[in-house]
Amino acid sequence: MARNDQQTDRRGRLEQARQEHESGERRRRLTLVAVCVVVGVLLVGAAAWVPVGNWMDRRDGKRFPALGVSAAQAGLSAVRSDRPSGVNDHRPNGEAIAYRSIPPTSGPHWAQPASFSRKFYDTKDRPDVETLVHNLEHGYTVVWYDDTIAHDPAQVAALRNIAKRNESSEFDNAKKLIVAPWKKGEGAFPEGEHVALTHWSTTAGRRQYAESVSGQAIEQFMKKFPAADSPEPQGP
Repeated sequence: MARNDQQTDRRGRLEQARQEHESGERRRRLTLVAVCVVVGVLLVGAAAWVPVGNWMDRRDGKRFPALGVSAAQAGLSAVRSDRPSGVNDHRPNGEAIAYRSIPPTSGPHWAQPASFSRKFYDTKDRPDVETLVHNLEHGYTVVWYDDTIAHDPAQVAALRNIAKRNESSEFDNAKKLIVAPWKKGEGAFPEGEHVALTHWSTTAGRRQYAESVSGQAIEQFMKKFPAADSPEPQGP
């Protein structure tokens, strides 16, 4: 009788051990499934975030087309093409240079361009025109604004934000943009125009005027005339 009790007790312990083992296996399988589900959700979420993030960027103006008025409302002129000149024609700092167009789209220039890190200037700290023409040679789009815009806080704020959207801690050809004032005494824009977009392409100088600030128009201009389309796109 005692022997039978021992066998029964032994079978009970074995059954308990088996059940505990199976229970542990179930927990491990459930844990693995849960981990896989979480990883799957994260992967799907990461993939979905790219278009969502892009949409949010566009919505809040990070790519700046929403800043200012639309291109259709900006009073844009046709893009004008000027015969280019002055590639690698460096003049001594301080030498006054007469340019063929207002504002210039190419030509001789001073030896040192403005820094890539600075995107917006006002009348108090703007580099000389001869300096910014060197930036044009390196593929920059220079957006000039006249005194009318300078006295319009809303339009200046839009320009500042457009410039800010192109700030970068690392050199990036896609962010070669400078916003600068065109000062009184440097010549007049065409009647009714207050903003000028300029670029030095390999085959022509490009300029387009606008009545009002338009982030969308600036973005379109930069896409049409990228930094790669310039005499020295590798320049800082």
